[in-house]
Amino acid sequence: MSQRRVAITGLGLVSPYGGNTDDFFTRLCAGQSAVGHLLTDDVPRPLSIPFVSCSGFDPDVALGKPLASMMDRFAQLGMAAAFEAWDNAGLARQADGESRDDWGVAWGTALGGTLAYEKGYRELWQQGRERLSPLTVILGMNNAANAHMSIQLGLGGVSMSHTVACASSAIAIGEAFRRVRSGEATIMLTGGSDVPQAYGVARAWEALRVMAPGDAETSAVACRPFSVDRRGLVLGEGGAALVLEDWEHAIARGARIHGEIVGYGTSCDHSHLVRPEAAGQVRALQLTLADAGLNPGEIDYVNAHGTATTEGDPVEITALKTVFGNHAERLAVSATKSMHGHSLGAAAAIEAIATVLALREQTVPPTAHLAQLDPACTGVDHVTTARTGQPLRAALSNSFAFGGSNAVLAFRAVVQ
Repeated sequence: MSQRRVAITGLGLVSPYGGNTDDFFTRLCAGQSAVGHLLTDDVPRPLSIPFVSCSGFDPDVALGKPLASMMDRFAQLGMAAAFEAWDNAGLARQADGESRDDWGVAWGTALGGTLAYEKGYRELWQQGRERLSPLTVILGMNNAANAHMSIQLGLGGVSMSHTVACASSAIAIGEAFRRVRSGEATIMLTGGSDVPQAYGVARAWEALRVMAPGDAETSAVACRPFSVDRRGLVLGEGGAALVLEDWEHAIARGARIHGEIVGYGTSCDHSHLVRPEAAGQVRALQLTLADAGLNPGEIDYVNAHGTATTEGDPVEITALKTVFGNHAERLAVSATKSMHGHSLGAAAAIEAIATVLALREQTVPPTAHLAQLDPACTGVDHVTTARTGQPLRAALSNSFAFGGSNAVLAFRAVVQ
């Protein structure tokens, strides 16, 4: 079966910056941190942490109150991003005569509806209730977001959710790409959403001791990937969606093409649940390049996984140097999590959009707050202020997850 080209015709996200994808990219290029300080209330013990919140998002406004009431916040964020991407692609929300039986959804989430479940636990154990809302399961299930997308947009093709920790939406995007490329689908709506704001989730991550400390004055610069003084990641919420479309179908309907997705590779370290391994990441990078038919020297930019953990950052740089060899020193690398935080299952989709926009705008967004590079992270071209004027032909977006799951996406710039 011949392989088809896959166009990216729609982009949408719910961002802590508000606005749209273009505004999001402008803020990234300005090095503007969205990290704030979250002090939880109505909990057994207040938890004060740096966090990235989409505080301006009103689901009743974005979706309408009847639809929003049927969703946990993770699905609300995802549905709003999906609607924006769909509109951005110039597609009608209701089928206009063309069959959508081979149009589908692939969505990523690490947590699903944890807020709904935590609400239920509190009602049972703290308030002593005997019955829960009959919507609890519907709100909490991991496939709630993609199910609503299929219903709202009349998509009769595959509807699947992927839960692979921090690589969830990268794998969702990769699997959607494969379906369009093979001809199994004409259009795939894909991306991810997550909301790690539940008190139990935040306390669980706190217990891992991988979260950056901070207070109201220092939270904005708490996430410092590749920096010698980095102290961990910053959690955040978000939703991001892309429309992947058969190239010829997109051209025939006169769609705007933001970029082209050309490769996808995934691997497992198979060595440790939480400690990353360079060899596994190397395999994912090599598989992606082979899948895309690209040589290492043709990659101009990598949006790094870059979570600012002490172990993870040097391992990723080692993997890049292994794969790219002499080209590594000319390879532009940045970690945008320094600004938008780590939204777990949504992170890869947010970073995929940042990578596509970098190619479209021919501008590399920076790693913010990187004042002094860790000697263990040298050997690549770290971008610390937005860079223009350097031709960008192709780029990679890395996502490496607990459980040893690695996923890499390859994108190519499109000259309109």
